Amino acid sequence: MDARSDAVDEVAASADGARPRRRAIYVLPNLLTTGSLFAGFYGIIASIDGHYDLAAIAVIIAGVLDGLDGRLARLTHTESEFGKQYDSLSDMVSFGLAPAVIVYQWGLVRLSEYGWIWAKLGWLAAFLYAVSGALRLARFNVRSRTADRRFFEGLPSPSAAGLMMSMVWLGTKLGWTGGGALALAFVVTTAAGALMVSRFAFYSFKEVHARGRISFTYVIVVPLTFVLVAMDPPAVLFGIGVIYALSGPAVSLWRLRRRRAAAPVVRTGERRSG
Repeated sequence: MDARSDAVDEVAASADGARPRRRAIYVLPNLLTTGSLFAGFYGIIASIDGHYDLAAIAVIIAGVLDGLDGRLARLTHTESEFGKQYDSLSDMVSFGLAPAVIVYQWGLVRLSEYGWIWAKLGWLAAFLYAVSGALRLARFNVRSRTADRRFFEGLPSPSAAGLMMSMVWLGTKLGWTGGGALALAFVVTTAAGALMVSRFAFYSFKEVHARGRISFTYVIVVPLTFVLVAMDPPAVLFGIGVIYALSGPAVSLWRLRRRRAAAPVVRTGERRSG
């Protein structure tokens, strides 16, 4: 392989009269991506050892690092195709496989106490979430250049993972046990997977950046959010995750009602003009 690549480089150099350029791999953004991948992997290991709170926190940290690596790459103009593909593979581990394994270890595996059918439904729900995460990432990579940057199509995988992990963190803190907790785990896992592959539009917040201007509302909301999270991290993060997950279907329903309300007006106007 090395001999062939060297031969190709020599041919390209002789044809162009210049030394061929190698594609750059930037250190800092990919270092953050590696940190996100490590956090997701650690979350899996922690859940196997029964430390569900640490596992949930690790995946949430992975989400923070995942948000930073892309912004840092754009800010420092160090974006690359390698970084894009590496980030996508890291997301699959940290926000696809890790949450599925953690939720299964935390709650879904105990569905077997209610019969073999529920046992199969438990791991099938975890698999549904994992495969939905893979499909969501693949669709995003294909449509990222043509999609509206203001919105995501389908629930982003880091947000879905945050919803799942905040539920696990809160449940571990409050000692949730019994059928109610297992039912909640099953419903949230299935709903998060379905929302990832849905066509609902979710606001991306990409218009808010360090150099841009923001409204006074953001100045109040951002520090208030940090204060609330500091007071009770798992409960507040779970609440934020639920609100964001419901925002896509809610906005779509609101738009549908507006279109249906405006349709009779348009038809009446057409009849009058006729």
